[in-house]
Formats: sequence, structure tokens, C-alpha cells
Amino acid sequence: MESSGPSAERGPGQAAAEQALRRARLALPGALPELAALLEAADPRWLLRSAELGELAAALSGLGAPPRREQHGPEPRGRDPALGAAAERAERAGALFLLLLQKLEAAGSRQRAGPLLRRVMAHAFVFAVTHKERRPWSTAGSRAVARELLERLLQAAGCASVEEFLQGKEGDEEGGFGAVMGLLKQELTKDTWKCNPASREVFSWALLRVRRPWLCPHLGQVLPPALLLSDDFQEENKVLGVRCLHHIVLHVPGADLCQFNRAQVVFHALYNHLYSREAPLIQAVLLCLLDLLPVLERWQRHQGQGRGATSPWDQVLQLLLTHMEAEHRLALRRVYAGTLPAFVTRLGILIVRHLKRLERVILGYLEVSDGPEEKARLGILETLQCTIEHAWPRMPCRLPVLLKALLRLLWDVHTERGPTPEPVRAALLHRATQCLILLDHCSQGQVKVLLEGVYSSCQETRVRECLRKVQEST
Repeated sequence: MESSGPSAERGPGQAAAEQALRRARLALPGALPELAALLEAADPRWLLRSAELGELAAALSGLGAPPRREQHGPEPRGRDPALGAAAERAERAGALFLLLLQKLEAAGSRQRAGPLLRRVMAHAFVFAVTHKERRPWSTAGSRAVARELLERLLQAAGCASVEEFLQGKEGDEEGGFGAVMGLLKQELTKDTWKCNPASREVFSWALLRVRRPWLCPHLGQVLPPALLLSDDFQEENKVLGVRCLHHIVLHVPGADLCQFNRAQVVFHALYNHLYSREAPLIQAVLLCLLDLLPVLERWQRHQGQGRGATSPWDQVLQLLLTHMEAEHRLALRRVYAGTLPAFVTRLGILIVRHLKRLERVILGYLEVSDGPEEKARLGILETLQCTIEHAWPRMPCRLPVLLKALLRLLWDVHTERGPTPEPVRAALLHRATQCLILLDHCSQGQVKVLLEGVYSSCQETRVRECLRKVQEST
């Protein structure tokens, strides 16, 4: 192994190397001492020229991978002994990865950029990300080795950050994300993505660090795995998949996202999740839709379709209001109310299509306190304010109902003796007062007239102060 000439390829050292690699590819723990001896004896220049360099990196990565399981098998419960053995093996494999990078640096690997060396570094990256965080298949030792390996990898690649390593420097140089996705490709298919429990972690961790414009060339590689994750039956995977889809929507140009009907596919996947009853998933889906729907809208206009009565905005808001009207879980009510103002603002004057149901939702949510932080009622008051601003011509006919609900809210907030903090009470009173002022403006002063008797007879200082602000508004 010490010779770097052509004859070395036919010598006994080469045969020993091939035997060690064969044993390593079978993930045999006994291969680690042989690989250590192989790396210690190898000339760095030989490593750079060796066709087996990629196989060596792949073998080390395989030895450090968590145990594979059946695609549709049950999740392991408790501390699996196989995971502990894998973590111990990963710690030793990580030390060999560090030695390999040290050898490559000694050989002048910074003058690299070859596809073989990129693949080696991609293997090291996948290994490091697999073990750097607290996971069932990692230990304190394997995490420490993985973090050191990631730092050494960035140093060997001449990169200041993980983002630079994945995206490339100065725009000309190809980053490592394509090579990483090439390694993960076979692990992220419909039939294999659950066999390796670390594959989705590496994929999502790397994806969320590649931004515009570097992500667009890899769209065909990253969109299918993100859709697979979002379509799983486990909520954790669904949320992770939606987060990945949201990142793709944010960092891929709309024109590319709409090619081959991709944006429509993402929309249908997200729309189906709106029937879920889990608040974290609904939160992730609604935030993603708020960024995806403008892309679909622009594409429809470009195609000459316009924004008709069945636009995606209307579909989503109609379903959202239907669920909100019957929802009793406070966690979901907070999520719905927190995102509703953005939908009203996006629709603008077209919110008049949904005013009847929206009014029922607003009245229902103003009546019910949702805890100390009052997130649902604060969100609904913001929704009402946005609705008045955008659909003010339709507000005077709704004045009696809305005025009654807002006055009742002022009284309830003032008289309730619950655990609501004082700043939250002040925020509720302020937003309710702003809604009253807006209603007065769009009704040409009718609110002032209706409140004259209430203001003169009210003895509660805080409620009276809110009414005074309405009376003095111009």
C-alpha cells in the first residue's frame, strides 16, 4: 500500500485493501481495524489517485449507519441493543473518517473539485449529520466525533459554513448538495425511505440550508422526498415534510415551481392536510399555503385564467371557515385565528364572498376566552379590523351585530377576574376600540350616535375610557 505507482494496484497491498473493503461493505465490525491499518499505511497521493477512495468512504459511511429496518415494520420501542452497538461502531468509523480527511488534506485536497472527491466529502457529510444530534442511534461519543468531523470537513473543503459547503462558493463552483442528494437518492424512494431512520433527518437538515438561487437546479431531487414525508401517517413526518415543502416554495422561483404542474401537486397535498385535527400540522400547512397561493395566482393570471369564484384562495378560506365555525379545541382555534388575518388581507375586497360565514366565526370566537394569552380572541379582533378595512362598504348593515359583540367583549375583559395578564387585557381593549373606531368611520358616525347613551351611563373607568376614544375619533 505504500507504493503509489501502477504496480501497487497489482501487489498484495491492493489485495488486502480489496478484502478490507469487501468486509466493510458488509458492515462487519471486524473490518474497522483493517481499514484503520489501510489508512495509516496509505500514501496520501495514492489515496487521491485511487479509484477505491469512493468505496472506502462509502464503506465507512455504511459502518456508521443505523441498523436498517423493514419499510412497514413497527418503530422500535425503548433502547434497542442494536442501536447501541451501531453507535459504538459509528464512533470508531468516525475516527477513521477524520483520519481519511487528514490524509486528503496532506495530499493537497484543496486543489480538488473533482467529482470523486466531492463524493467522498458527501459521504463524510452524511455520516456527520446522521450522528451530530441526539438520536436513538447516537451516543455522546458518536455525537462528539460527528461534530468534529463536520468541522474538519468544512476546513478540508475550504468553506466557512455548512451553507457554503452545500451551495458552493462564488456561484461558479459546484456545491456539495448535489452529491449529498445523489447518495440519499436510493434511500428516499417510496419503498425505502423508512428503512434507514436517519435518511429523512439528513435530507431535511441539508435541504433547509440550501437557499435561492442554489436550490432550483435540485428541484427534481428534493420535491418527491418532501412530498413523501408529508404524506406519511405519522404527524412528526407530516410536519417535517410540510416544512420542507415550505422551504422549497420560498426558495424556488415561481415559474420553475409551476412547471410540470408541480405547484398544483403541492397545493393538493397541503389542502388534504387541512382536514387534520393536529394543531402543529395545521399551523405548518397554513403558513406554507400563504406563500404558495400567490405563486398559483400569478401562474393562473399568466395562463389567462384570472381569479374566479373557485380560486385556490377561495377554496382554502371556505374550508378554513367551515372548520373554524365548529371547532372547540383551543389549540386549533388559536392556530386558525392567528393565520386568518393574512388570508383576509390577501383576498382584499374579495373577502365579501365569505362575509356571512366569516361574521359567524368572528362572533363565535369573540364570545369565548381561550386562556391567559387570549391568542384566539386577539387574532379574531385583528381579522375583524382587516375585514372592516377591506370590505367597509358592506359593514354598515352589520353594525348592530358587531357593535353588540364588541361592547360585550369590552365588558367581559374588564370584569373577568381570571389569570389573564394586564398587558393582554390592554391589548384586547385596544383592538376592540380600534374596531369600533373603524366601524364608526365606515358608517359615517353612526357608532358615535349609538354609543352616546352608553357612554353617559357607564361607570366603569376602563370601559368608559375606550368609549371616550371612539367618541373623540375623527
